[in-house]
Amino acid sequence: MYCPNCGKQIDDRAVICVNCGISIANPNVTSSLIGADGIQRYDWLTTLLLCFFLGGLGVHSFYTKKTGIGVAQLVTLGGCGVWALIDLIMIITESFRDGNGNALVRR
Repeated sequence: MYCPNCGKQIDDRAVICVNCGISIANPNVTSSLIGADGIQRYDWLTTLLLCFFLGGLGVHSFYTKKTGIGVAQLVTLGGCGVWALIDLIMIITESFRDGNGNALVRR
């Protein structure tokens, strides 16, 4: 069977395409933020925008379930902006990881 969204071959019993994350039963529902292993993934663009606009408050860290780092960034205002800038560079270069150690999903 082939995915109706991305066209790649998938298992006949698949409920979600492991390549693009779209629901096979209902193609209008996207599940790209749930990995094939059932673990929640976090969107690259959302994390980038949160870091750019609210990085000094650590909102991007709270979003990606890095709560301890998020609290530290909130208290120190993102390390006076330096910590937020480093995270922004890491997000842009795709080396930023979520709280589970997984890479961000770039759709």
